[in-house]
Amino acid sequence: MIAPPPQRIRGSSDLIRLLPYLLPYRVRWTAMVTVSLVSLVATIAIPLMTKAVIDGPISNQDQQGLWILGTAALAIGVTEAVLWFIRRWLTARATLGVEADIRKDLYARLQILPMSFHGRWQSGQLLSRVMNDLATVRRFLSFGLIFMLLNALQIIVVTAILLSMYWPLGVVVLVSVVPITATVLHFERQFTRLSRQAQDQSGVVATHVEEAALGARLVKSFGREDYVYDRFDREAAELYDIQVRKVGVSARFWTLLEVIPNLTLIVVLGFGAYAAGHGLVTMGTLVAFITMMLSLVWPIASLGFLLSMTQESMTAANRIAEIFDAPREIDDGPVVAGARGGRLELVDVGFRFPDTDGQQSAWALRHVDLTVEAGQTVALVGSTGSGKSVLVALLSRLYDVSEGRILLDGTDIRDLSLPALRSAVATAFEDPTLFSMSVAENLRLGRGPDNPASDEELARAIDIAAADFVYELPFGLDTRIGEQGMSLSGGQRQRLSLARAILAAPSVLVLDDTLSALDVHTEADVTAALRRVLGSVTGIVVANRASTVLLADKVALLEVVDGVGTITHTGTHSELLATVPQYRDLLAAEDELNNDIEYATTWEADAQWDRLSQLQEVNDAGDGLARPVRREV
Repeated sequence: MIAPPPQRIRGSSDLIRLLPYLLPYRVRWTAMVTVSLVSLVATIAIPLMTKAVIDGPISNQDQQGLWILGTAALAIGVTEAVLWFIRRWLTARATLGVEADIRKDLYARLQILPMSFHGRWQSGQLLSRVMNDLATVRRFLSFGLIFMLLNALQIIVVTAILLSMYWPLGVVVLVSVVPITATVLHFERQFTRLSRQAQDQSGVVATHVEEAALGARLVKSFGREDYVYDRFDREAAELYDIQVRKVGVSARFWTLLEVIPNLTLIVVLGFGAYAAGHGLVTMGTLVAFITMMLSLVWPIASLGFLLSMTQESMTAANRIAEIFDAPREIDDGPVVAGARGGRLELVDVGFRFPDTDGQQSAWALRHVDLTVEAGQTVALVGSTGSGKSVLVALLSRLYDVSEGRILLDGTDIRDLSLPALRSAVATAFEDPTLFSMSVAENLRLGRGPDNPASDEELARAIDIAAADFVYELPFGLDTRIGEQGMSLSGGQRQRLSLARAILAAPSVLVLDDTLSALDVHTEADVTAALRRVLGSVTGIVVANRASTVLLADKVALLEVVDGVGTITHTGTHSELLATVPQYRDLLAAEDELNNDIEYATTWEADAQWDRLSQLQEVNDAGDGLARPVRREV
C-alpha cells in the first residue's frame, strides 16, 4: 500500500497547527512584519508624492519645490529597496529555522512510531513528507504568508485611498474584486485535489528510486534494468500528467486574474480621461490614481500564485500532520529500570497484526506459554510461518501482544520504559540492517552514549562473532561500509549484526536465525564462542538447523494449529527427538546428511564427518546427546 488514505481533508487547520513553530523566532518575525509594513507605506507614498509634484511645483513652475519633493521621493524609493532587503534577510533566517525544527520533530516522531506504522507506509512517502512537503510549507511561511498579508492590506488601503481621491473610479476598482473572488472560489477545489495527488505521486516516484538504488545488485544480476525502468517510467509519467493538469488549472486561474485587472485599468483610463477633461479631477490626481491603480495590478495578479502556494502548503501540512497524528500504540511504561536477571515468562500470549484499515487481522500467535530461567537458552523451532520471528519481535516490543503478558524478571514488559526494555533485550536479525557509517559506529549502535563500549569490549564481540574480516578492510574498523552493507556478503553482515547484539551487553540475547548465512567452518567457530556467551545471559535462539539447536538448554516447538501458531511441545533436544515425530521431521535434513555419509565416497565421508564433528563439539559432554558414530564406507 502506498500510504493510508487521509481520513479527512482539514484545509487550513493543519497549517495553523504548525504556526507555533514560529514562536522561537517571534522577534525576527515581529521585526520582519514591521519592516514590511514600513515598506508598504513607502510603496503607497510614492504615488501620493507624484500627485503632490504634479499639482504643486510642476503646475506652479516652482523649481525649488520640485527639487525638494523629487529628493524626498528618491529617498523614499531608496528606503523601500533597503527595507525589502532587510525583510528578505529576516524572513530567510526565521523560516529556515522553522523548517529545521519541524523536520527534527517529524523525524523524531518517525523513530517512536511502531513497526505496524512503518509496515503500512512506503519509505518514499515518508521521505517526500520530510523533504518536499516541509520545503513547501517553508516557502509559504517565508514568502506566501507575508505577501498574502501585505497584498491584502495593500488592496484594502489603496482601494480606500482611491475611493477618497475620486469615488466613481474607486467604485470601478472595488467592483472588479467580485469576479476575482468568483475565480478564486471556482478553481480552489480543483487545484487542492491535484496538489494532493501530485504530492502523493511524488512519494511513489521517490519509493521507486529508493528501491532501485537498494536493489541494484538484484536488478543487475537478473538483467532486469529495462523492467525496472519501465515501472519507474509509468509512475513518472503519471506524475507528469498530474502536474500538467495542475498547471492547466493554474494557467486558467492566472489568465483570469491577469485579464480582470487589465480590463479594469482600461475602464479607469477611459473614465479618468473624461473626468480630467471636464475638470472633475486634477491632472495630478488622475496620474496618482492611475499609478496607485497600477500598484494594485501585481497584488491582484499575484493572488493566483499566492493562493496556489497556499493550497499546496495546506495539503503539505495535511500530509505532515498524518505522521504527527499517527497513533503511537506502544507507549513508555512507568518503570525506568528493573532487575537484570533476565528471567522471561510468556503467559497465554497472543498476537495479530493490525490490518491496513485499522481492523484486526487473523491471529498469528495464540495461547503461547513459555518460561525461560535467567541464564537459560531456549531454541524456538518451527516450520516457516509458525510465528518464530513474530514471537521474538514481541520480546523487545517491536509489536505489543494482543492478549496475555510477557514478564521480564517478574515485571510486565509494558510497564518498563522502552529504553530500559531495549537495553535489556538485544536482537540479532537474520536479515540485518547496516547503516552507511563506519564498522565501529555500526557495532556501537546498540550502546547508548551513557554507556559507551570500550575498545576491549568491541574486540571481544568481534572475536565471538568471528568477524575478524573487519581488520582486513581498507581502514579497519574505521572503514565506512556502503548503504545497507551492500559491499559485504550476507554472512559478513550477519556476523556484524551478531557482534552488535553481543556488544549491547543485554540480559536477554535474541538470535533470530542469525547463523543462516554462515559457512560450515565459520558456523562451528561462532557456535563454540556463543556457547560461552549464552552461559551468562538468557538466550532465545530461532533455530532451523540441528547445529543451532545444540546451543540450547531446552527447545520449544512452534506449530500451526487451526491456522494459528502456538507452542505445542517443550523439552530438551533429546526428549523431543525421541518423542515428537514433528520435531524429527523438521530436523530431517540433518538425518539426510547422516544417510549421505553412509553411501558417499570415502573422501566425501571424511568431509561430512569433519563437519558433523565440528558442529557436535560445541555441545557439552554431559548434555545426554549421542555423539555421531562413524560408519565404514
